[in-house]
Amino acid sequence: MTYTLITANRNYSSWSLRPWVLMTTLGIPFEDRLEPFTKPSNYEEFLAFSPTGQVPVLLDGARTVWDSLGIALYLADRHPGVWPADEAAKAWAQCAVTEMHGGFSALRNDCTMNVGVRVKPKPMSDALKRDVRRIAELWTQGLDAFGGPFLAGTQFTAVDAFFAPVAYRVRTYGLDVGAKGLAWVEHMLDLPAMQAWEKAALAESWREVGHEEELRACGEVISDFRLV
Repeated sequence: MTYTLITANRNYSSWSLRPWVLMTTLGIPFEDRLEPFTKPSNYEEFLAFSPTGQVPVLLDGARTVWDSLGIALYLADRHPGVWPADEAAKAWAQCAVTEMHGGFSALRNDCTMNVGVRVKPKPMSDALKRDVRRIAELWTQGLDAFGGPFLAGTQFTAVDAFFAPVAYRVRTYGLDVGAKGLAWVEHMLDLPAMQAWEKAALAESWREVGHEEELRACGEVISDFRLV
């Protein structure tokens, strides 16, 4: 079984991070294929390998699996550890993953992911406040119910992978997710896979105008740790 995982820029692509950190942390081998964003819309170019014109995409031989949730579900049928073993933890994790996958639009729009910078955010909208409050509530619920240090127990699973981009956002924008939420963020940022992703992000030479404009719209960049 040989997988190829197609992802985009480490600095920007939160959707790419999810299956990448999931497969890397669980030790599921794959060929790492990077297709960077070169302009605000890469739809036409990405159609060459993705039916939606988006990343991430998992290639399994002649089979194409798209969307970060689709990839996670596909891998869960073939590899242990994607979901928690405990039934209650699994149910909670699956609900949290689907909530993350389909929600938190204010967080996505007002706190775009950029791994290499720190930002003084603009005043938070009511919608963003609700999103951050809900994330803090959800994380605390999982950590309290299943004992941590990961969201659904002692082992890293898909629910941690799906909130991994939020860990970077919490650090970038200084979001208040409570003491327990912050402890999870720090634990996640120390994972070897997250460290490897960040190292690659800082070394990237690509700057895509649209993503950089989105960043400036979110607030004032006060530190930029990108090496190029």
